[in-house]
Amino acid sequence: MKSRMLAGTAAVALAIVGALLIIFYANGADQRALATTEPVNVLVVKTAIPAGTPVNDMTASLVVEKVPAAGVSASALSTLDNKAGTVSAVDLVPGEQLLEERLVAPADVKAEGSVEVPAGMQEVSFQLEPQRVVGGRINVGDHVGISLNFENGTDKAGAGDATTQLTLRKVLVTAVQRAPQAASAETPAEGEPDPADTTLPEGSLMLTVAVTDVDASKIIFTSINGSLWLTKEPLNAKDNGPRTERKDVVFK
Repeated sequence: MKSRMLAGTAAVALAIVGALLIIFYANGADQRALATTEPVNVLVVKTAIPAGTPVNDMTASLVVEKVPAAGVSASALSTLDNKAGTVSAVDLVPGEQLLEERLVAPADVKAEGSVEVPAGMQEVSFQLEPQRVVGGRINVGDHVGISLNFENGTDKAGAGDATTQLTLRKVLVTAVQRAPQAASAETPAEGEPDPADTTLPEGSLMLTVAVTDVDASKIIFTSINGSLWLTKEPLNAKDNGPRTERKDVVFK
């Protein structure tokens, strides 16, 4: 009789312990599940970003999204702090998280040849003095505006009157070749201008850009019969449309 009572008591105790263990496990599972779904702020690509795009130019193409912790990559970025001076190492596609390893120094992109010519476009090169290329402070992956200039105008109505028009906009730079510069202890990397260096650059620059066949012919024609002048034009720069400048309208 006593043995049966003891056995029954032991069975009840084991059942209670088992129930408590199940409850504790379930609570722990809930907490673990909650931890993996807790949202984390992550930078996500909203619109395509070409390889070589400077970090300052990609802000408009990024958005901060809340992503479950379990779905966040270990190197995903939530801010662009401390990333000044870097560029995208590869093409970034909409929907992907911005990873730290995707942002590299411009020299690294050039060494790896990561700046590809967009589909349907071709490359054309031209040589300019530094003052016509934003003081020579242009790098691979930058986007530029190209102004076409003619001393004798471009049509019969304006014959004899010099004209200037910022015609080609947000053109991708795929290569930059600089004349050898005097050695300087302040130069951060070979072939790269130092933002803190205020000395005038020496020699001309050879730039290669990716454009359509029609725009390539415009650059070639102007290089032969007129002159080119470049602006550094990020992708989010405002475009007010083409405007032809002449002496009679330049002050308006």
